[in-house]
Amino acid sequence: MYQFTGKLKILAIALMILGALGTAISFMSAPKTLTEAKAILAKQHGAHHNEHATDTAHAVAVPHIEEAKKEAHTEVEKHSEKTIETHTADTTAIHTQAVKEVHSEQATTAHTESATHAVEATEKHAEAVVHASTTDAHAENHDAHAEHAFHQMQNRPWAAFFVALMFFLGVTLLVLAFYAIQRVAQAGWSVVLFRVMEAITANLHYVSVIMLLFLIATFMHMNHLFPWMNEGVFDPQHANYDAVIDGKKWFLNTPGWLMRSVFYLTVWNVYRFIIRKGSIKQENGDLKLHMRNYNISVVFLFFFLITESMMSWDWIMGIDPHWFSTLFGWYVLATFLVSALTVIAFVTIYLRAKGFLPFVNDSHIHDLAKYMFGFSVFWTYLWFAQFMLIWYADIPEETTYFLLRFNEYKVPFLAMVVMNFIFPILLLINSDFKSVPWFVTIGGVVILAGHYLDLFVMIMPGTVGAQYGFGIGEISGILFFLGLFIFATFNAFAKANPLAKGNPFLHESETHHYYNIEHRGEDSNHH
Repeated sequence: MYQFTGKLKILAIALMILGALGTAISFMSAPKTLTEAKAILAKQHGAHHNEHATDTAHAVAVPHIEEAKKEAHTEVEKHSEKTIETHTADTTAIHTQAVKEVHSEQATTAHTESATHAVEATEKHAEAVVHASTTDAHAENHDAHAEHAFHQMQNRPWAAFFVALMFFLGVTLLVLAFYAIQRVAQAGWSVVLFRVMEAITANLHYVSVIMLLFLIATFMHMNHLFPWMNEGVFDPQHANYDAVIDGKKWFLNTPGWLMRSVFYLTVWNVYRFIIRKGSIKQENGDLKLHMRNYNISVVFLFFFLITESMMSWDWIMGIDPHWFSTLFGWYVLATFLVSALTVIAFVTIYLRAKGFLPFVNDSHIHDLAKYMFGFSVFWTYLWFAQFMLIWYADIPEETTYFLLRFNEYKVPFLAMVVMNFIFPILLLINSDFKSVPWFVTIGGVVILAGHYLDLFVMIMPGTVGAQYGFGIGEISGILFFLGLFIFATFNAFAKANPLAKGNPFLHESETHHYYNIEHRGEDSNHH
């Protein structure tokens, strides 16, 4: 029997403490007032402003230099005229007559100049009024931009925590769904992995409680992650009225949203509780219990397919309420499923290396890696299908989703495509590589990082806009839920027999061998 003690437990607790402290710091570091937000914005644009000021100073200095040159040239001319007057008397007389004529002309045109001056003064006054109005409008726009950025900065610690929470909840849920699929399909190869999958799904209870608390806080307007929850969005008389969102109020309303969320979490956790209990009871070899677990899994998968799609609409697509995609539920399913298979492989490889899963061989690792590879290709197909159709149709209501991600999130957006498709293809396409634990681990790390980025790009643009980053809030969220995952998983694994005895397909699973590995004549257990 496995004992969850020692360094691993200390590591899990330390990660949770560090994550909690970092998350608290990220919340405290968020600006509390609009003035603080403006100061942050000024600091962000400081370099740009300095460059602009330098250019302006140069532009002002050049006319001054030119004016000085003109004045010097005038002085030289006056000096020359004075010299000529001293030596020539006729020139003096002519000069005097010219002066008189000039004065006469000035007297004649004095009235005209006065009228022109009055017109110019009126025009300048009008220009000043227009300039003042423009300045006021610019100031209002600047204040509106600052206020919008202020709300985004306040959203960032909430959004960072939500991304990590959603990622670990989604991964745990899809491990549970994959486990149910194995039971319904009555697959033989995976029975030796049942206890691993059951242990991982123990994390579902913990993250579900945290998610419920988070959703209640959102319901109480403690954050502004969902634009459709803003004040006045459904009121035609309010300044914040949004006709598009108002047309979706039959679905996007806070009571229905919260009730659906409670329903999702309840269905998932009830199945996990029942199937875990039934799996342990099945160790006595009773086939009736086996069929009971089968029937329960069938019912769960029916509700899972519905609740998973609706969950993705409520918790992720609802962040961008003007946009929708009929493919979105499947897309979210794919990103969590690939991550879930990777996590199963990680935990299996770790426990096998420690000697607690001697009945797991390279063929089981190979099959997990095949699923990782296959569903990475499936994810890419869904990503391309969604992106290509929206790009080709070029409908403004749909393209806004990707325009925001291309303009503000180009690096993470493109990086996650490379990490979720190119790397799995290169690392796992070879059949022999799929059965090498360290190779699967390297590929898995890239896959998990890529799909975290995928979820990051789904959530962050609609919640924090350009005010995103990868700092203490994002790192702390990952650390906290990683520590919680380690604690929940290995604590649950220690409470049951590592082998799911009593399953009629157990012998088939223990003797499972992939042809190429069997004839290769080696196994990583013997390395």
